Amino acid sequence: MKVAEIKVSYSNIQSVKLKLTDSNILFKFLLSKWNMDIIEFQEECKLVLVNKANIVLGIYDLSKGGISGTVVDIKIILSVALKCHASGIVLVHNHPSGNLIPSEADKQITKKLKQACDLIEIILLDHLIISRENYYSFCDSGNL
Repeated sequence: MKVAEIKVSYSNIQSVKLKLTDSNILFKFLLSKWNMDIIEFQEECKLVLVNKANIVLGIYDLSKGGISGTVVDIKIILSVALKCHASGIVLVHNHPSGNLIPSEADKQITKKLKQACDLIEIILLDHLIISRENYYSFCDSGNL
């Protein structure tokens, strides 16, 4: 009987270390990593992973969707965070409309992800909704 082999791989070869100290630094960093040609066309979700000192370990492209939504799978988020030994994570997605007000779905996934992270001792540092010009931070707004 054959059983599938599971392989865990992680590589961190970045020469410049970015420390996240506030949401504005994170927003500017994310814009440099986002495809600006489609930020107002297609919703995407990314995961920023940090170590205990809030140094960015990397960004994981979680999903791409349509004009009004994308899939956010908590199991995938947690598996990626665990594989790279992240101490903290930030969930980020764009709203192609430019409207930065969180939807009910945004609020619910943030709540569920926070509960899941608490169970495995990974800190959900923030959930950002971004546009080309600005962002909304769940943490800064007291909603985390």
